[in-house]
Amino acid sequence: MTHTTAVPAPAYRDLHRLMSLMTGDEKHDSAATSTLDALWVLYDRVLRVSPGTVDAPDRDRFLLSKGHGPMAYYAVLAAHGFFGEELLAGFGSYDSPLGHHPDRLLVPGAEIGSGSLGHGLPLAVGTALGLRAQGLTGPRVWVLTGDAELDEGSNHEAIAYAAPAGLDRLHTVVIDNASATYGRPGGIAGRFATAGWSVASVDGRDHEELYAALTAPHPGQPRAVVARVAPKR
Repeated sequence: MTHTTAVPAPAYRDLHRLMSLMTGDEKHDSAATSTLDALWVLYDRVLRVSPGTVDAPDRDRFLLSKGHGPMAYYAVLAAHGFFGEELLAGFGSYDSPLGHHPDRLLVPGAEIGSGSLGHGLPLAVGTALGLRAQGLTGPRVWVLTGDAELDEGSNHEAIAYAAPAGLDRLHTVVIDNASATYGRPGGIAGRFATAGWSVASVDGRDHEELYAALTAPHPGQPRAVVARVAPKR
C-alpha cells in the first residue's frame, strides 16, 4: 500500500510568518501590508490559476500593477506553492529572483514586470482585448492597483476605454489607503461608475466583503472593487 502525506492547505495565518522571512531592505512596507488581504482572497478563493496552470491558455490572468512593495505578493505566491518559501529569505538581494519590483521572467506566477505607476491597468485592458481576439472567453483578467496610480493619465484612458469596449472579463481592485494626491467628486468608486464600470466599495480587510464584491455578477461591464485600507499609525 502506498501512503501519501497530505499537503496542508495554505492558511492566512501563515502570511505574516512568510513576510517575516523577507529581511532585505524594503522601503515600501506599508504598500505591502495594504495589499495583503485582497491578494489573499484573490488567490485563495477567486483566481482560477495554480502552479500547475501558469501557462494554460484558459487560466485567469492576475496583473500586479502595485508592484512597489511586493512582499505580500511574494508571501501569497509562496503560500500557494508557486515557489518554495526558501526563496523569501533572499528577497531584494543581488542574486535573488525576488526583487523590489516583480520581474515576470524571474518570479514564478507573475504575469507582468511591475512597479512603475500607471502600467498595470492599460496592460490589463490589452490582455483582455488579446484574449477576446483569440476567442478565449473563459479567462478573466484581474489587476490590482493603488489609489495614487489613478493620477496617471494612462489609467484615465484605460478606465474610459474599458466599458465602451465591452471588456466584461476585466476586473480592477483598487487599494485605497488615502495616498492619492488629487480628490475626485464621488471618490474613486464614482470615477469608475461614471465611466460605465460596475463598482463596489468595501472594507479592504474584511475577507467576506472582498469575496462578495469580487465574485458579484456584472454582465456587460468591467468590474472595479475599491478596497478601503486605513493607513497604519
